Amino acid sequence: MNSRENPSERITRRGFVRQTAASSFLVMAASSALGSQANARIKAGVVGLGGRGRMIATMVRDHGGYEITAVADYFPEIAQGFGEQINVPGERCFSGLSGYQGVIESGIEAVFLEALPYFFPEHVTAACNAGLHVYMAKPVAVDAPGCLAIDAAAKKAARKNRCFLVDYQMPTDPINIEIRQRILDGGVGNLAYVQTYGYGGGFEDPPKTATIESRLRNLIWVNDAALGGDYIVNYDIHAIDAALWVIGRNPVAAAGASRICRPAPHGDSRDVCSVVYEFDDGLVLNHAAVALPNKAQSALTCQVYGTEAHAQINYWGSAFLRGGAKEFEGGNINNLYTDGALRNIATFHDDIVHGRHENPTVRRSIDGCLVTILGREAAARKTRMTMAELLKENKRLEVDLSGLKV
Repeated sequence: MNSRENPSERITRRGFVRQTAASSFLVMAASSALGSQANARIKAGVVGLGGRGRMIATMVRDHGGYEITAVADYFPEIAQGFGEQINVPGERCFSGLSGYQGVIESGIEAVFLEALPYFFPEHVTAACNAGLHVYMAKPVAVDAPGCLAIDAAAKKAARKNRCFLVDYQMPTDPINIEIRQRILDGGVGNLAYVQTYGYGGGFEDPPKTATIESRLRNLIWVNDAALGGDYIVNYDIHAIDAALWVIGRNPVAAAGASRICRPAPHGDSRDVCSVVYEFDDGLVLNHAAVALPNKAQSALTCQVYGTEAHAQINYWGSAFLRGGAKEFEGGNINNLYTDGALRNIATFHDDIVHGRHENPTVRRSIDGCLVTILGREAAARKTRMTMAELLKENKRLEVDLSGLKV
């Protein structure tokens, strides 16, 4: 399956090649920090070789602490072609819907999952059952049953002393980390209001064909809620995850509205939404999102307003804390799409080598996915919905896989 591409047109234009120097520096720095342990080479496989998947695989190869011995993609030409580029033998380049099984059963120790979110519960469950360390992209699932399956698999991984990391980038940035810590230390006073934004250029949404095979390429799948979770679950989740990272708890309900505005839509993902989340203590989180090719400024931003000061955490652009006793000038967030992944890949290796199995990204990633699903459902239905109602309903999104290569 094709994997995670860049989260906005702005990031796409940066280009992976233009960031080689900065990325290489981070790889060397991370490896140096590991000392002699960095030489412990972990046998790894990669499932999903779309734009993001190929980037992750390249970073894993260049890290120095991994050896990629198997890859998989739904499309055989992609699996074989990229496998050849990174010196994986042809017989260990798997394809089709069952390609992930070949990777998992190939004798690897860790797997990097970069396929479509719809398939993550199945892939993660199989990987954890096999006793592998798991590194995966976000979102972890597209519906509540999928989130619960990831939760069960992650708990099994913890019981087996396996590492499990979900690749969010905003919480890896040093400036964002400092701002969040100052907020936790009372830097803005009592939390009063949080605002998140998810603005992007949208995604190509061509006519559907006889099977969904054509939807598996080039981020087209983001337009189909069952494949990608909807825009709020797949793209906006970066900003909402940052908000939960700061707030430290989950909303109890959501209300909102959403619509499809892109020209000639063929998928059912909504590209415009507004959601108000309610917390049990009265805190309000308001989320606004637009994903249209209208040349608007892209944003994945979390703004925190307290009784004494306010702060901003960002995916790119300025981050700061203004006012109060813990004021912090901050700075601009740059290259987070690549640099955050490099940090996470280094952390994953470090955790495996040093036997750290606390897996701190897992709980927040599952919760964040459920929160965005709650927002999607409340906005689509134009109603108020509680988290308890979402979990009780336990609605599964189905995909017609007929006609696809097994």
